[in-house]
Amino acid sequence: MDSESLLLSLELASGSGQGLSPDRRASLLTSLTLVKRDYRFDRVLFWGRILGLIADYYIAQGLSEDQLAPRKTLYSLNCMEWSLLPPATEEMVTQTSVVKGRFMGDPSHEYEHTELQKVNEGEKVFEEEVVVQIKEETRLVSIIDQIDKAVAVIPRGALFKTPFGPIHVNRTFEGLSLSEAKKLSSYFHFREPVELKNKTLLEKADLDPSLDFMDSLEHDIPKGSWSIQTERGNALVVLRSLLWPGLTFYHAPRTKNCGYIYVGTGEKNMDLPFML
Repeated sequence: MDSESLLLSLELASGSGQGLSPDRRASLLTSLTLVKRDYRFDRVLFWGRILGLIADYYIAQGLSEDQLAPRKTLYSLNCMEWSLLPPATEEMVTQTSVVKGRFMGDPSHEYEHTELQKVNEGEKVFEEEVVVQIKEETRLVSIIDQIDKAVAVIPRGALFKTPFGPIHVNRTFEGLSLSEAKKLSSYFHFREPVELKNKTLLEKADLDPSLDFMDSLEHDIPKGSWSIQTERGNALVVLRSLLWPGLTFYHAPRTKNCGYIYVGTGEKNMDLPFML
């Protein structure tokens, strides 16, 4: 959700029971304005909150003029002091995939994982137990990256692609109609396309290259991983992810008000295919 309309956005997303105390809201309004100025971001998004056992991580993301360019991610424990996180790598995701359970809420906390490694001694090969230390900060980077790639959402038409390549915010976007807002095909993944490259020319024939340049949610696997509901007498459409419980996307039809927020434990629902 955009930091400039933070209070309204939090109000619209509050139907899922995800809110912030008045002092946290005031702190975020002030500190995110300073983050935008100091880091020279084009836009700052309040990404959400990852719940820890000792403390919670508040996450914000900075976007450049090209909306699909790699985002800078920052975290805070008190909504006032922000620290920049390193970009996620494949190695980080592989390394942290063995860590299970809740976050502690301490970036310097180290998880211990025992691995079996093969050791050669002459002609004989032994398996030796090695204890690997994984920092919680590394896990935080990995989880945010996975959630972004899987469930970050944007409505069709909110961004447009220029003929020269860069992607900008569409200033003429006035929201989806109610009938369109109830369809999964009206929403895209807010990231570089993956499935679009595999489509045939015939499938791409009906697509508008300036608007349909991202992957649609309707082809997500497993099917049924999104829940669409209308609230406030059809004045608000809410999408909730069942794959990453805690991710809520909201859109008020025929207005520019839209965004997503994640408030959860940072744990993926691995049982979803068996629940549908």
